[in-house]
Amino acid sequence: MTIYARMPFVKGHAMINRSLLFIAALGTAAVPASAHVFVQSGAATIGGSYRAVLAVPHGCGASPTTKITVQIPEGMIAVKPMPKPGWLIETKTGPYAQSYDFMHGMKASEGIKQISWTGKLDNNFYDEFVFSAYLPASLKADAPLYLPTLQTCENGSEDWAQIPATGEDPHSLKSPAPALRLAAASPKDAMAQMAGMVHAGDLMISAPWTRATPPAAKVAGGYLTITNNGKTSDKLIGGSFAGGSRIEVHEMSVTDGVMKMRPLNDGLEIKPGATVKLEPGGYHLMLMDLKKPFTKGDKVKAQLQFEKAGTVDIELDVNAVGASAPAGGGHAH
Repeated sequence: MTIYARMPFVKGHAMINRSLLFIAALGTAAVPASAHVFVQSGAATIGGSYRAVLAVPHGCGASPTTKITVQIPEGMIAVKPMPKPGWLIETKTGPYAQSYDFMHGMKASEGIKQISWTGKLDNNFYDEFVFSAYLPASLKADAPLYLPTLQTCENGSEDWAQIPATGEDPHSLKSPAPALRLAAASPKDAMAQMAGMVHAGDLMISAPWTRATPPAAKVAGGYLTITNNGKTSDKLIGGSFAGGSRIEVHEMSVTDGVMKMRPLNDGLEIKPGATVKLEPGGYHLMLMDLKKPFTKGDKVKAQLQFEKAGTVDIELDVNAVGASAPAGGGHAH
């Protein structure tokens, strides 16, 4: 079991985008005072990262909530809870039922299976509990993933763990488990991603994008996918862009429960036959020293520098502030 200490609120570079995609019991679209623990309606695309926000709209009757414990379902991998000011986070890890293909050609065979947040939430207030996860491409589209959740209060508890049988209406359950509806990427999304592809020798670069930035921002994240169809490795070293000084390659990771970001001074290797995704929460570009903010709908001209492929011209589509994926589809961490 891993325990994360209580953390004060700190402004700064966020590990994951601020756009919240909620996990909700199927069909729930509002937050009535008597609602169960839920995830707001909306599908999550398989084959990518997902930001989960578990919503707690009330206590146990009038009793304050003191602990939220969520069980992570099979097929939801690489889970990372987000530190929450004033709350203690505990995790339990274990093996998956099978090994899953993960980002950057990696395999995942074990990970976090349970998350608990301990603190205090008065019945008069609503709050959210956040974690990121990866949804492997092997998951079945149009199928739900259930997240049984135990809500412990000063007086009593609510066990949101009922899973409907085949053909049963989930709305008929007294204590339904929060559920996430999975979706496959649409052909339209796939075509939109293909439109942004750039070939440089054996490398194929697709879906380059970034986010709109606040007026005072001096840095921005950049995201794309690189596939090496050759027989030798190459490295993404950095680059430059219009309206700033340089592009650096960074990695976001969690070490002993602490989120850290570091520059990859030696570059990011793209091995033969591998596809490497630069996305929020993992490897990504850092566009440094912005001279003016990025605006949604704009395109940012940039040049990537590779060790062997050399200089490659790209254009990054500017999506909304807090966007989790390129406008045409895709995924995020």
